[in-house]
Amino acid sequence: MAQFEPGHLHIERHALTPDDVSYNVKLDYEVSKNDKGEKGIQFTMHGSIQGKDMSETFFLPKEEAYNFARDVTRIAEKYGIPKTHSQIGSIHKHYDLMFEDIREQLNMKSGDPVNPEHFE
Repeated sequence: MAQFEPGHLHIERHALTPDDVSYNVKLDYEVSKNDKGEKGIQFTMHGSIQGKDMSETFFLPKEEAYNFARDVTRIAEKYGIPKTHSQIGSIHKHYDLMFEDIREQLNMKSGDPVNPEHFE
């Protein structure tokens, strides 16, 4: 199950077999600036993964904001989701809505310049 509204994505899955995974994760996000004054998105991922409460916050600069699924996957693995199940954001319809919302919030357009240092 997944639900999206601007600034918030909720993804829930209940294990159907002993080898399956369970999570109830909310991903909240908003435009923010980091300590260097760079505009980007502040993400807060919270809820439960494999029955363990969790809460993680991360910031991605404007150029990297679209790559939030990388961090979501890393956090899911940290809390016990095996790599074979760690892409909890495979609900593309909802991620597409989130990408579009982030693009609008950051006023991003195709061809905008990027800071290569963010990709080192």
